Amino acid sequence: MLSGGGARAAYQVGVLCAIAERRPHLDIPIHAGVSAGAINTITIAAHPGTFGAAVRAVRKAWSRLTVEDVYRVRVSGLVRSGFRWVGQRFFHREGHTVVRGLFDMEPLRAFLAHRVAFEQIESNVASGKLRAVTLSAACYTSGETVTFIHGAPDVPTWRRSQRRGVRAQLTVDHVIASAAIPILFPAVRIGDGYYGDGSVRQAAPLAPAVHLGANRILAISMRAKWQVKQSRREVVTHYPSAAQVMGLLFHSIFLDSLDSDAERLERINNILRAVPAGTQLVEQLRPIKILVLRPSLDLGALARPHWRRLPPVIRSLVESIGGQREGASDFISYLLFDPAYTVPLMELGYDDATEQWDKIEEFLDGEP
Repeated sequence: MLSGGGARAAYQVGVLCAIAERRPHLDIPIHAGVSAGAINTITIAAHPGTFGAAVRAVRKAWSRLTVEDVYRVRVSGLVRSGFRWVGQRFFHREGHTVVRGLFDMEPLRAFLAHRVAFEQIESNVASGKLRAVTLSAACYTSGETVTFIHGAPDVPTWRRSQRRGVRAQLTVDHVIASAAIPILFPAVRIGDGYYGDGSVRQAAPLAPAVHLGANRILAISMRAKWQVKQSRREVVTHYPSAAQVMGLLFHSIFLDSLDSDAERLERINNILRAVPAGTQLVEQLRPIKILVLRPSLDLGALARPHWRRLPPVIRSLVESIGGQREGASDFISYLLFDPAYTVPLMELGYDDATEQWDKIEEFLDGEP
């Protein structure tokens, strides 16, 4: 399961590289992704080759990925929306001001359309190489988290409180929708609804894999190990900037739900271990092995030295909300699609996974 995190998702690629180097023919029948993790998920799931070849392709793409390949500022749109708002307020004109995102994601759409053969997903499913791939997005129309499932004819769908799974032929629209952070990026229309970043309301990011029958789940978090159990206290010298507040908000969207869901799954596993053999269980509960891999370093702090590599217009926007101040690097890390930042993240992911290889190998080879 690959979660969201903007440019931080490069760390996932490094972890996968270490695994693929040792297990190039690894079979992963269920791929689940959301937000920036959806980009990595779809690129691997739609690759015609082995797991090792697919991961190498993802790494090559990230090594060249820049801000210009992901988004651009819609200056003209912002100016028009500003004038429209002024006209409505001061001249009492009717209507609503619509800002379709601060940034335009068309560059990412073109980047993916050029590199991902979406039709290959169906071929991989038909050959048995892939059972299902899922991408999740938040539906602005219903308020639900919708998981789009491209898989074998017998894969289940589901409906739970504020979340459901539906069958779909995955396209670039589903990837862009899953990664469209509200306000920053415009919503994407799919069918009769408009969709945005799937992490926004996804309280149970592991649920798609569970519903599809996974007995083992490998998840890659972007929260450092030390940040899970404790926080570093810093001396407060100024009122928090908007960038700091947004960084905290992004953490709550992209990082918190995976940690909470992993803890919940472990609690269920512990309960099931204590249940006497032969006991009838409701809802066919089953133990599910889970391994969550985490960075050894704070990915936000690694972004701070490189914030000036953002394009001038975006850098000015970041500066205007305090992005250059101490403590605001978390916000910058989500936007900094630049090899100066993402390549070291991949290297860190590779080193972390290599250091934990014994644990990963035991997980891959162990009984579900």
